[in-house]
Amino acid sequence: MGLKIFNTLEREVVEFVPLDPAGKKVGMYCCGPTVYDFAHIGNFRTFVFTDLVRRYLDFKEFDVTHVMNITDVEDKIIRTVRESDTSLKEFTRRFEKAFLEDMDALGCKAPTKKPRATEYIGPIIKLIKKLVDRGVAYQASDGSVYFSIEKYRGCGCHYGQLVNLNFGEMRTGERVADDEYEKESLADFALWKARVPEDGEVFWKSPWGEGRPGWHIECSAMSTELLGKSFDLHLGGEDLKFPHHEDEIAQSEGAFEYGDGEHFVKFWMHGSHLLVEGKKMQKRLGNFFTLRDLTSKGYQPREIRYLMLSAHYREQFNFTFDGLDGARSALGRLDDCLLKLGETAAGEGTADSDVISAFERELDDDFNVAGAWRVVFDWIRDRNKELADESVTAESAANALATWEKINSVFGIENVEAPVPPEIQSLAEERQAARKAKDFQRSDEIRDQLAAQGWVIEDTPKGPRVKKA
Repeated sequence: MGLKIFNTLEREVVEFVPLDPAGKKVGMYCCGPTVYDFAHIGNFRTFVFTDLVRRYLDFKEFDVTHVMNITDVEDKIIRTVRESDTSLKEFTRRFEKAFLEDMDALGCKAPTKKPRATEYIGPIIKLIKKLVDRGVAYQASDGSVYFSIEKYRGCGCHYGQLVNLNFGEMRTGERVADDEYEKESLADFALWKARVPEDGEVFWKSPWGEGRPGWHIECSAMSTELLGKSFDLHLGGEDLKFPHHEDEIAQSEGAFEYGDGEHFVKFWMHGSHLLVEGKKMQKRLGNFFTLRDLTSKGYQPREIRYLMLSAHYREQFNFTFDGLDGARSALGRLDDCLLKLGETAAGEGTADSDVISAFERELDDDFNVAGAWRVVFDWIRDRNKELADESVTAESAANALATWEKINSVFGIENVEAPVPPEIQSLAEERQAARKAKDFQRSDEIRDQLAAQGWVIEDTPKGPRVKKA
């Protein structure tokens, strides 16, 4: 069975077949961060899901070109730059750097290309000119250039490919300059925004005068410039389906010529919303968290990643602190087994093809992560039984580690053991010395002292090992 995904464009689960005639190359685009603040965990649910897709395509030996844009000019950024009294570049680069650090901490692979919108003004202007020349965009009295929904539909194009729009009930004939507008508005949207005093020094020259691009056109220009007028896969959060992704389709399919059955993007994947403790994340509710907020509370990025990968990408996800504690417990079981296997293993191992096939069958089913994790923990249970009855050999342990390494190339969970504080390690060494000296009373005292601080000593074939209780 090949990989099957839910394609938002077709409203059903379909087989993933790349545009490449050889079936190997995949062009993949994900809407990246808008760098006006630190990204929150709702944002990172989308990026961790995207990383899972990217890693699994790599696992299946596709040749992936992964593009993730950096939105470094749009309405919110302009407003915040004005309030912060700093330059656009200085302001956005600070949050871009923080975002990429957070992505790295969460174990996300670096995209193949990370274009910044401000570095693609030329391609953006070129794309807008195509739309004007084809009669589906126009310059309004305020000097801005707008995309015409009416003209686009009038030339036989379909607006509403990702969402079902009731054109009879939606407000029509309006223009909106805002990048994000009301969902019930069927409005002509800005491609190029004429310079206004509030923009300050954030502007570029264009055939229509000084100004800056709209948000939607940025993604169309960057994706088609780097991946071509048609590419395989576009990902993002479900909140972007309309208007952002719908407008991307309209701009791109309005600018380029497509044959029968051709599209701007063949497959669209959208991740569902994230709630926090059952509620929409809002600062006023005190449930708005960045990755840095959570790590300051003592949670590890690997625990956050595991929790985000525990639910299906199309299911609304309830992020809870109980869930994080459960992630810590699950990873503890995994770590403990892998450490014991590592103490026995010798030589290069070979991954268990039956386990890998079972794992692959689950993820081929529209990224069924629950089923994939079930395969992993059933496998861990079996390894623990073998460890308990001492039937694990150096070779079988090496094979088990090779199996996990292949699985983890997809899940991307950092394999780490909690660092042992120096004072705890010192007590453990003192206990070992007491045991050698047959001072069992002192040995027991230290054992109890360690237990009181949440640590245990486990005897292994390679000697005592300190670990969290």
